[in-house]
This record gives sequence, structure tokens and C-alpha cells, in this order.
Amino acid sequence: MAIIVIGGQSRNVGKTSVVCGLISAMPERRWTAIKITQCKHDAPYGEPCDCELAGQSMAVSEERDLTTRTDSSRYLAAGAVRSLWIRVRAGCLGEAMPRIRAEIESAVNVILESNSVLEYLTPDLYAAVLDPAVTDFKPSARRNLDQADGILICAGPTRQPALLGVPANLMPRSRVFGIEPPSYSSAEFVSFVVRTPDGRKRGGV
Repeated sequence: MAIIVIGGQSRNVGKTSVVCGLISAMPERRWTAIKITQCKHDAPYGEPCDCELAGQSMAVSEERDLTTRTDSSRYLAAGAVRSLWIRVRAGCLGEAMPRIRAEIESAVNVILESNSVLEYLTPDLYAAVLDPAVTDFKPSARRNLDQADGILICAGPTRQPALLGVPANLMPRSRVFGIEPPSYSSAEFVSFVVRTPDGRKRGGV
């Protein structure tokens, strides 16, 4: 069993497409795909949000429809055997970890779309998606960048992470891969993931 985490600097940089590309490239892995969203809108006068926490600290939905084009639906359409969307009130991810760990334990292989989950588990591989055209950079993404085994750079004027405002010394062990929309796929990155050893026996969860 392998645990893969895909994170990224912000929304709309291709994280879900990268997840789907890995799932479709390796269907024999029988992936359970999990999207983790930390919701900041479930509060009076907050922005409209579809997280549907209804005052709770966590909500879990299992996707069963391949056609809705939501992120969790796209996981299924790519070939995942299970797809979960876990919504957590901001700052409460630790409370959700027992459920997340239970889902990991029951899976064949797991791929999670999240940055913040790295605060609570050590995956076999973590890859971060960066886009030179996007100015936003989540604190959680910047904080965890030094853990990245792979850096996926969206096509743009440069594929040099340092020119994205990322200090080179944050990534001493990261491999850099180029990806391009609309697929955000990379055969080299898929091969890199295939060669990743299963570290769960070393206490990765």
C-alpha cells in the first residue's frame, strides 16, 4: 500500500487534475482518493460555502456519481474505487484524523489532495503543484514545501521554483517536473510515483 499526497500553492493550479492523472495511469492500484477541505465560511456572516458543516467540526461524503464534475466525481471518473470529500472546520483537522486514518487503513492505496494533512501523517510521497501565473501562495503550502519529493511546475515563463518566490534551499531533495494544462499530466512524474517505495511499514501513518 502506498500513501500519496498532492498539494499545491493555491486553488486552481491543477491539483485535482494531477490526482486524476495518477489514478488513471495506475488503475491497478485500486486507489481510494480523498479530498480534504478546511472550511472557513461556516460562521455567521461568512462567505457562501458548499461545505455543509451545519455547525459540526467535520463532514464526510462518499462520492458515487461519476458525472457531476466535482473534484470527488472526477476521481471516480478517472478510475478510483472510492472517493471521499472530507470537510473540516479550519483549525480542526486534528479532530478528523482518526476518521482519515481509518479510511487509509482500509484502503489498498490512497491518494489525498491536501496540504495541511502533512502536519499529521508522513506519506510515501508528497508532491506540490506550483503555477507561475498564480500569485496566491497558501501558508500551508509554503510551510510544507520542504517536505516535497516532487515539484510540479505548470507551463509558464519559467519552470524554476526560485523565480516563483520559493527559496531554493527549501527544496534540496525535490525533483522538478513540468506539467501543462489541460491534462496537467507528466509521464516522468508517473514513473517517479511508480518507483516510490511503500513506507507505511516505517510508521508513515
